[in-house]
Amino acid sequence: WDEENQEAISGALKQLNEFEKKHSKPYDAKLKKSQEDLQNRLDCLRKQADGFDDRGPVIDVVVWHDGDVWRVAVDTQGLEDKKDSGKLADFVPLTNYRIERKFGIFSKLDACSFVANVYDDGNLVSIVTDCSPHATHVAGIAAAFHPEEPVLNGVAPGAQLISCRIGDTRLGSMETGTGLVRALIAAVEHKCDLINMSYGEPALLPDYGRFIDIVNEVVDKHRIIFISSAGNNGPALNTVGAPGGTSSSIIGIGAYVSPAMAAGAHCVVQPPSEGMEYTCAPGGAVAPVPTWTLQSRMLMNGTSMSSPSACGGVALLVSAMKAEGIPVSPYTVRKAIENTASSISDAPEEKLTTGHGLLQVDRAYEYARQAKKLPLVSYRISISQVGKSIPKLRGIYLRGSNSCQQTSEWTVQLNPKFHDDASNLEQLVPFEECLQLHSTDSSVINIPEYILLTNNGRSFNIVVNPVNISSGLHYYEVYGMDCRAPWRGPIFRVPITIIKPIALSGEPPVLSLSKLYFKSGHIERRFINVPIGASWAEVTMRTSAFDTPRRFFLDTVQMCPLKRPIKWESVVTFSSPSIKNFSFPVEGGLTLELSIAQFWSSGNASHEPTCVDFEIVFHGIFIDQKVIALDGSESPMRIVARSLLASERLVPVATLNKIKIPYRPVDSNFCPLPTSRDRLPSGKQIIALTLTYKFKLEDGAEVKPHLPLLNNRIYDNKFESQFYRISDSNKCVYSSGDVYPSYVKLPKGEYTLQLYIRHENVQILEKLKQLVLFIERKLEKKDCIQLSFYSEPDGPIIGNAAFKSSVLVPGEPEAFYVGPPSREKLPKGAPPGSVLVGSITYGIVSSFNKKDEQHAPASYSILCIIPPSKVDDTKEKGVSVETKKSISERLNDEVRDTKIKFLSGLKQDNEDNKSAWTELVASLKSEYPKYTPLLAKILECVLQESTSDDKISHHKEVIVAADEVVDSIDKEQLAKLLSLKPDPEDEESQKTKRKMEETRDQLADALYQKGLALAEIESLKPDESTEASAKDVFEENYKELIKWVDAKSTKYGTLTVLRERRCGRCGTALKVLNDMIQEDSEQPKKKLYDLKIQLIEEIGWAHVSAYEKQWMHVRFPPSLPPF
Repeated sequence: WDEENQEAISGALKQLNEFEKKHSKPYDAKLKKSQEDLQNRLDCLRKQADGFDDRGPVIDVVVWHDGDVWRVAVDTQGLEDKKDSGKLADFVPLTNYRIERKFGIFSKLDACSFVANVYDDGNLVSIVTDCSPHATHVAGIAAAFHPEEPVLNGVAPGAQLISCRIGDTRLGSMETGTGLVRALIAAVEHKCDLINMSYGEPALLPDYGRFIDIVNEVVDKHRIIFISSAGNNGPALNTVGAPGGTSSSIIGIGAYVSPAMAAGAHCVVQPPSEGMEYTCAPGGAVAPVPTWTLQSRMLMNGTSMSSPSACGGVALLVSAMKAEGIPVSPYTVRKAIENTASSISDAPEEKLTTGHGLLQVDRAYEYARQAKKLPLVSYRISISQVGKSIPKLRGIYLRGSNSCQQTSEWTVQLNPKFHDDASNLEQLVPFEECLQLHSTDSSVINIPEYILLTNNGRSFNIVVNPVNISSGLHYYEVYGMDCRAPWRGPIFRVPITIIKPIALSGEPPVLSLSKLYFKSGHIERRFINVPIGASWAEVTMRTSAFDTPRRFFLDTVQMCPLKRPIKWESVVTFSSPSIKNFSFPVEGGLTLELSIAQFWSSGNASHEPTCVDFEIVFHGIFIDQKVIALDGSESPMRIVARSLLASERLVPVATLNKIKIPYRPVDSNFCPLPTSRDRLPSGKQIIALTLTYKFKLEDGAEVKPHLPLLNNRIYDNKFESQFYRISDSNKCVYSSGDVYPSYVKLPKGEYTLQLYIRHENVQILEKLKQLVLFIERKLEKKDCIQLSFYSEPDGPIIGNAAFKSSVLVPGEPEAFYVGPPSREKLPKGAPPGSVLVGSITYGIVSSFNKKDEQHAPASYSILCIIPPSKVDDTKEKGVSVETKKSISERLNDEVRDTKIKFLSGLKQDNEDNKSAWTELVASLKSEYPKYTPLLAKILECVLQESTSDDKISHHKEVIVAADEVVDSIDKEQLAKLLSLKPDPEDEESQKTKRKMEETRDQLADALYQKGLALAEIESLKPDESTEASAKDVFEENYKELIKWVDAKSTKYGTLTVLRERRCGRCGTALKVLNDMIQEDSEQPKKKLYDLKIQLIEEIGWAHVSAYEKQWMHVRFPPSLPPF
């Protein structure tokens, strides 16, 4: 494209130079316009190059049924650099990949392979390819098979793979609930032995959510072993991701970097002496990647790589078990790998980061052989604190300072879980095991010695006494051993984690850590009891005694009930010994884990450890209400502030920078999904609920949809999908999203948002038919509202008693008011009930640079409800003017206006209606002769009439109607009145001014429509010689139009384009058209782009025409894509 465009630019420049050589300056008017046309052509080509945006190929796909299967052919000729390559006739037809295992390649240039799947009786074709090299790399780690070069093999070479894509290209490869559920359905349908999933997100609750429910069925009923990555969010605890780290039915895999890996795969100059976290499998690999990366293998690391490594190891184990006739069950496989793993560290606390250790396939196999005749049972535990019925827990976790100062008692419910197809008489009834209970520290953990376990389960109590343990992290286990077969190892485990935080003192409270020494991969953890009243922390980190640059990861975590962990993190690089400062928000009364880690790849070539001095100081301003809600009235909101730790400067700052507008669906539609890929393993068919919302933007803006019920939860959500898309009236999709909605910039116009929710229970979906959606819009910087603070309740009205700042004395409350935004500052057009949202801060960071005051990082939500609009008193003013007319005159005016309104509502869809409409028009014309609003309405009705039969006659009707409008107006009087400046205080003159402007617009519209009709008649008679008088009519009409309006504006510019085109100046016409398109703040108009392509083709720029035609598929698609 660049070469063709450069060639066209050269040609245009040559034409311009030749013209300027041929004609001497100054040019006459005609030559000047010709010269401008040539210059405009050159400018258009240059702008076309600057604005070039390749949105990807447009590919034709042909689908047919050959009598046996559906076939797909793909036309990829447009992707090849040679015109003879990629022809549709040369394409080898594909069918569903699972049938023939054949794939195609788009072109030799991109080297991108793809497969095809056909659904819904040939009405839906899925072209499947990568959105990143991640999945190919993962698959290669598990099962790559190179018999001629075994060193390149995966862990389980030749294992058969089924690739289930869960990442959505529209979301940048983010997984969706729909993709996850369909993948589980496919795994069951194809009788897979194992699932590997190297994906994950944070979660609110463990063992909760629709995906987890189906996983439990897949594991318990269909006996599929599910392995997943644990996430890469360390080094702090409580940072494992879902589902790998939070689901009891899934085996979660962490990552481990051994010294050999660090030296080899990761190219570390000097490998560390010890391995580094996390658990269970190698955390990096050089493995295959797709051909479109233009390389055969690549190094990647993380738990995404360790998970397939473990899965490959388990595949070897399963293969051996099948060969030996050992029953394969997720329960026995899990127990085999857990009880035979090689421990990485002897310290009990390290089990929280390294798990059971590194997978040992040979030992696991021996364990499985020995356990061949044992019942296939999973031992499920559910724990609750005595005196509390909820929540049900998977372990005992004491994290707060109060819980470590007293003894607590816990009830453990132990239930054996058989597979769903287990026989009651042969397996459940005979099941009985005598278990001996052990604890890793009897001084802290007290338990009974034995329990007898049957199929109906058994409960026992654990007493935890942490009073005498030291500060810090402690890990214990209670586990049960089979008295008859102690070789089995722990049958079940109850993890017990106790964190006894450090209590701080001082005003303000401070923790100083001196002379901490770090080597590559070293982690220091401290657990701090954040004082009640603290809302932010200020950190000073000083490094010394090192030679090469050092990189650190700072991580803090606090746990809140039914809330994701409060997490702050920062990556810090020290090029030389220096001091750095940070601040971050905290929650008072909750234990804070502070983790300081030197990157394992940082400083590994140096023998000098890094010396770190670390100080963390807690500050806080305690507010009586965390969320400030202004109710939309004139009343300010009273706020009470206290400092509980030390003296603090109170400097409140509040800004409203977004507006959220609520919407209800205008339509809802239920649809049972017909294909097998949407039928759950239980046999239930999934039902889709599509909700349609409409919203309008008066100006271009950045907006984001928000669904409070569903957003930000994927694995811990009981609904399978929350996919949405935003489209305009042209069916052009501007944005798609799912769990994490994002902002999108939209031009002015009307939009449709469709939300797609899936579940198998229609009664549950029924409850969402009126689901509230918020459209959140960013306010422009100039429109953001800074709120004011006052020391008196009437401050916002009186305008005095402003509150700026104060010094809080520890324990002493201070009250002030935050005032509502003034009516003038509220966003225009915001409907009542909308909510302005923003943030409010109260304090100042004290320990940093004194010259630049920095607001404390602890910010809180503030919102303001938009009140009802003020009563419009202009209507009453209008009535006062109208009362100057008599009752009879006012009645006549009302009757006339009603008749005109009735006229506009009549249809002309058949001969009878057309005849009736014509008679009514004639009657109204005689009754109200030369009444311009009536004639303008008649012109509008003529334009709306169907033109399929005789277009020339229709355009002639438009000309007649337009001429009647023009003739009804006294142009001289209109010009005179428009030139006068009305008295702003004279209501009558203001009304006259508005009426004259309306008349001018009606005149301009009539002239514009007449010009379009004349041009259309010319285009419909291309072979007939147009009389000179007709040309004069068009030109005279155009010259009359430009007296009243700017004929190059977006409203009237089309006529200027047609005029320049009929004069042979396509370059100027194209420039005017491009300016119209660029200046139009609304959604694209198809007729303008169609006209643009016509002009480009008349000039002869084939490459630009092809580019614009491809973009038409994006701007004006024939239909919305499927969800």
